[in-house]
Amino acid sequence: MKDYYELLGVSKNASQEELKKAYRQLALKHHPDRNHGNKEAEEKFKEINEAYSCLGDPGKRNEYDSTGQCGTGPNSGGFGAGGFGATGFGDIFEDIFGEFFGAAFGGGGRGPRPERGQDLRYDIDIDLEAAASGRKASVKIPRNVNCGECRGTGSATGQTTLCPECKGTGHVRYQQGFFSVSRACGKCRGTGRIIQKPCEKCRGTGKVRVERELTITIPAGVEDGMRFRVTGEGESGANGGPPGDLYVVISINEHPQFRRDGDDIICEEPISFAQAALGVDLEIKTLWGDEKLHVPAGTQPGQTFRMKGKGMPHLGKKSKGDHIVVTKVLIPQKLDEKQRELLEELAKHAGEHFAPKSGIKDKIRGIFASGS
Repeated sequence: MKDYYELLGVSKNASQEELKKAYRQLALKHHPDRNHGNKEAEEKFKEINEAYSCLGDPGKRNEYDSTGQCGTGPNSGGFGAGGFGATGFGDIFEDIFGEFFGAAFGGGGRGPRPERGQDLRYDIDIDLEAAASGRKASVKIPRNVNCGECRGTGSATGQTTLCPECKGTGHVRYQQGFFSVSRACGKCRGTGRIIQKPCEKCRGTGKVRVERELTITIPAGVEDGMRFRVTGEGESGANGGPPGDLYVVISINEHPQFRRDGDDIICEEPISFAQAALGVDLEIKTLWGDEKLHVPAGTQPGQTFRMKGKGMPHLGKKSKGDHIVVTKVLIPQKLDEKQRELLEELAKHAGEHFAPKSGIKDKIRGIFASGS
């Protein structure tokens, strides 16, 4: 005879609750749905079922403790329907299947559960200046809420009757081989109640579509793609459940002049060759107005200048990033005679080589032009 206590891993003095807990853990571990094709686990699952079918029933347990046998008495019930009813297998298997498949199994006697409302998403497009300064935006959010006419019941009279199919539980139980499981009732759609006269306003759904105007605060320093939650502003819940939340997603439009890098703002500033060589004082446009910037003599193309604290605010802080100016030196494409003479003189003075004013092709073009 097998030692049922040893199979369940408990002592002979274990309480019925301890037996139930041990069995549930072992059944979950060795269940065939978790061990496809594992013969050893399948055999173990059968053994622990056999052990609990005996020890889980106080009468059978007393018999087993006294005689070492189980299920031989006149009221034993064995592995039939009476045996499982006595040991509470229905509740345990509902727990096991709940682990595997969720709320679709079990809970048949509890009625429809409160359901949280759906979350909503709202996208807001703003420009970079608005993201820098922060602002309040008024938005209109369409959503489903409980019908005020029938108070969310879907019934014109406010009354419903008990579903005859599921007896108000919202679930119907059926036998599937070895197990008794449950599913949502198709007649009442899991609500447990039947509407005799549907509400005209919501057509029996209990929900109506409304548009609610909200004021959304956009904080200074917000980034592109950032999401904010407004608690309780989603759709209404069902069966007394709480409402969902509203998620506001920020999209920042591309700026024609500035590029954002974290909390720094980057811009290109064109300067002439002479300004780069001799230096210049510039007026730079920033998010916070015009600022003066001194570009020293000898500035090179692509050189950067950092204007402290003139960039984007750090989210939730008073400090800001920087405004970075990248110099873009413009080379003139056409020179008049005076400009060319001056540049040639500069090049000669620096000992630099340069192309002559006109090459052989230009001379050939000149000959043909004069002959015509």
